[in-house]
Amino acid sequence: MNRFKRLLSVLLAVCFTNGVMIQTAQAALVSTEQVARVAADGSAHQRLNDMLTRADVQAELERHGLSADVAKERIAALTDAEAAALAEQIDSAPAGGIIGAILLVFFVLLVTDILGFTKVFPFTRSVR
Repeated sequence: MNRFKRLLSVLLAVCFTNGVMIQTAQAALVSTEQVARVAADGSAHQRLNDMLTRADVQAELERHGLSADVAKERIAALTDAEAAALAEQIDSAPAGGIIGAILLVFFVLLVTDILGFTKVFPFTRSVR
């Protein structure tokens, strides 16, 4: 019984210590420019999905053995930062550089396939 009381007292001390260390939230004003920047970055997934609706992009993906549905699933699996970086790279590509963007998407999908996050390509073997 003495061990139980000692264990209970240590457990309560840890719980009370954690309860005291709760941090407070900080609030600040947000500028219009910051909101606009976040809104532009948040639509990266939508911009990539809009790009996939183009017939030439779908034809190029099919040529590489990837369906548009699978590509949309892969884009949905990207984090916001990855989608924003991919959209930025596509936007900054020179005119006629859509093939490079498609290859970039292909390689991103290939890497996620190799890492075992998805299974799209039959010729890859997962690391996991």
